[in-house]
Amino acid sequence: MSDYDLVIRNGTIVDGRGAAPYRGDLAIRGSHIAAVGTFEGSGHQEIDATDRIVTPGFIDVHTHYDGQVTWEHTLGPSSNHGVTTVIGGNCGVGFAPCRPGDQDRLIKVMEGVEDIPEVVMAEGIPWNWESFPEYLDSLSDRAFDIDVGMQVAHSPLRVYVMGDRGINHEASTESDRQRMADLVTEAVRAGAIGVSTSRSLGHRAKDGHPAPSVLTADEELFALARGLGAAKGGVFQIIVDVHREPEGEMRVMEEIARQSARPISFSLAEIVERPAAWRAMIAGLDRAQAAGLPIRGQVFPRPIGVMMGLELSLSPIVNRPGYIAIKHLPLAERVAILRNPEVKARILAEEPIPDPTPITNALIGAVDKCFALGEQPDYMPDIAMRLDKRAEQAGVTPLSLAYDLMLEQDGHAILYYPSANFTTGTAEPIREMMLHEHTILGLGDGGAHYGMICDAGFPTYVLTHWARDVEEGQRMPIEWIVQELSRRPAETVGLTDRGVLAPGYKADINVIDHSNLMLHSPRVAHDLPAGGRRLHQRAEGYDATIVSGVVTYRHGVPTGQLPGRLVRGDGYAPLERVA
Repeated sequence: MSDYDLVIRNGTIVDGRGAAPYRGDLAIRGSHIAAVGTFEGSGHQEIDATDRIVTPGFIDVHTHYDGQVTWEHTLGPSSNHGVTTVIGGNCGVGFAPCRPGDQDRLIKVMEGVEDIPEVVMAEGIPWNWESFPEYLDSLSDRAFDIDVGMQVAHSPLRVYVMGDRGINHEASTESDRQRMADLVTEAVRAGAIGVSTSRSLGHRAKDGHPAPSVLTADEELFALARGLGAAKGGVFQIIVDVHREPEGEMRVMEEIARQSARPISFSLAEIVERPAAWRAMIAGLDRAQAAGLPIRGQVFPRPIGVMMGLELSLSPIVNRPGYIAIKHLPLAERVAILRNPEVKARILAEEPIPDPTPITNALIGAVDKCFALGEQPDYMPDIAMRLDKRAEQAGVTPLSLAYDLMLEQDGHAILYYPSANFTTGTAEPIREMMLHEHTILGLGDGGAHYGMICDAGFPTYVLTHWARDVEEGQRMPIEWIVQELSRRPAETVGLTDRGVLAPGYKADINVIDHSNLMLHSPRVAHDLPAGGRRLHQRAEGYDATIVSGVVTYRHGVPTGQLPGRLVRGDGYAPLERVA
């Protein structure tokens, strides 16, 4: 008779706590780790991890699987990259609470902010809830390939309490704010991981109107904070307004921290409009932490890249009349038409039709700053390969070059626009943000931006680029990288039962062929409800991914097992840096 359900043999243990890797075995009994290192006994099932690293499962605290969890059991792309826990309900958008008749309002907000087609949500979401606790109950009846936790979001709260006034950005009354605070308390006591909001002017519905949370007064945010405080649990996630002074945004977060007495995290990036703002935010983080305010920045470990192409939501010609007239055609037919030189000349000469959302116009117009994304994507490309540089060398316009590049690979080719974390054209700001003691890795955005961003594979990127492929002086220790992918984000949202390879911890584990780990370019699949389109990204080198002691992926192929469940928060350990 076997002593354990599963034993992983002869692996290099990278335990998630930052300790030096060591050779050993790992045993699982039920859903938890039973032994690590050297021990007696055999497993009912065994995995040979010779020349492999064995890590905790990874945690992505910034995703948007709020809709996908209601219609699907596999939470890809995240689950294809060693992620075993995701947190949804970010950026102040979500689907609960929701009164009957308001579903379309929340769909339109999510469509604009997170690039999820309206028809996908309209067909896929069952709407078998009204309150946030009822939404959690509906998810608790479902099974997934990984665990999922949810935050309650500000925009649906505002619409639920204020109706048309909330949609139209009218000022909330004291009564409105107290009701929102009470709903936050109710949600967290029911198991919400926390509450989220967005102040970003880029977060707009499809018609161009800002999301309900965006223009609210600071006092409304403080009310949400007080709701967290009353619950004595949960975390606060915020998207700051990058167009405001960083010092002002930090003061708002400090006050949220004071009134909630709860941890806060915010998205931190190097942006084109204010290339030095991230340094001011870092300085603010240091001051806040010195004052005992638990604020952290969420950092993405490479340029944040918008994908454009003939199969995707955006392209440099997507808003030109000649292309609009044929964009409904199958890809092969469009490609055949677009290869006609006369069609090309006509489309390039046309005036584009402006989109209602300014950010969309800005992205479409950034063709000169794009790069061609290859099969093995280079997310930190040489500036000499930028389209404006290549077009100058070829004696053509960047738009003409982009047109031709999109027709490659039978129209499947992707253009890549590094829209943030690439202002200097180097990785040094990213490295500095990553290494700061008050930041964590995140921002995978899985479950959103189906047709323009595919960042959920960032754990594979970190493991290949930062822990293996960069020159030795820039390389980061594997034990530090794994800690930043597992224990640190888990602690940030209070999930202290996971992210460590030690007896008693949840058996969420990866067995990785680190030497041969490879990230492929994103590719489009039409596998959403109503035939909706999304980007997938494949990786090679994950020998096994294990959730709650059950093997869910073997060499990248799903086993069909669905041990993942809704994770309800029920109180949180204080934020402490892992020793």
